[in-house]
Amino acid sequence: MKVILRNPRREVEVAGQSTVSEVLRALDVIPETVLVIRDGELLMKTDAVDENDTIELRPVISGGGHL
Repeated sequence: MKVILRNPRREVEVAGQSTVSEVLRALDVIPETVLVIRDGELLMKTDAVDENDTIELRPVISGGGHL
């Protein structure tokens, strides 16, 4: 599958079918630091991803104004 990463933006290939959690582990990415998106849909850690999928890892950004 193709995995699109940001910061810096790059693409990597991951072979075979697996779960989101397994892909993140293979890429040494901490699950709580990213959102995983496929075709505009947010994926959960237990969701399966196919070798023909393209997924994007978007960094979680927290912040906001004070009330």
